Amino acid sequence: MRYWLVIPAAGIGQRLGAPRPKQYLEILGRSLLEWSIASFATDERCDGIVVALAPGDPWWPAICARLARPVLEVAGGAERSDSVRLALEALASRVEGDPWVLVHDAARPCVTRDEIDALLAGVAGHPAGGLLALPLADTLKRQVEAGAGPVVVALTEPRQGLWRALTPQLFRLRPLLDALRAAARAGRAPTDEAQAIEWTGLGQPRLIPGAAANIKVTTTADLALVATILAARSAAGTAT
Repeated sequence: MRYWLVIPAAGIGQRLGAPRPKQYLEILGRSLLEWSIASFATDERCDGIVVALAPGDPWWPAICARLARPVLEVAGGAERSDSVRLALEALASRVEGDPWVLVHDAARPCVTRDEIDALLAGVAGHPAGGLLALPLADTLKRQVEAGAGPVVVALTEPRQGLWRALTPQLFRLRPLLDALRAAARAGRAPTDEAQAIEWTGLGQPRLIPGAAANIKVTTTADLALVATILAARSAAGTAT
């Protein structure tokens, strides 16, 4: 099962408050973006890589020069979904047929080859595609919508049947592109590719269990945790 990798990397990571976009922060001599690409770049099933970048991105050229394989560069958009759509537009104009596309977050550097293998195997033959995800284990609380006072609990939400979406997410190129185009025309910004597919009614994406370590860096605490995970893997000789 062959695929193309799409990485939306045009974000600026405002919530982290770092001096540069979070995908360019370094751990163990590599940027988060390089770590996020690494497991795919050495995969013989990967036919190519498309990266959506912010216009005038000053950090990308140095990263690109260190990558093990060529990358198709595309200008990204204001929202993550815009960047994915623009990357797919560029890819659709260059390839024939309807290849599988893996979309992966630029700041999710701990994905493993085992997860990629499980996703490809689990989605094969499932026309609606699928995604890595984790069943929720924590008790969920909904807050009372209040003003400037303390945040308090309104109620406890049932967690049965709820999953936390991860990446990569795997879909056919043409249906995913059509879904993202339809969302853009409607002024809607899906938070992941699966949601765009869900909105079109094209099918029910399959949920493939991923790993808890496959976290997305959003806060400084996430960055510290990722550093610990990657350092442990490097010490064990299992880092990509």
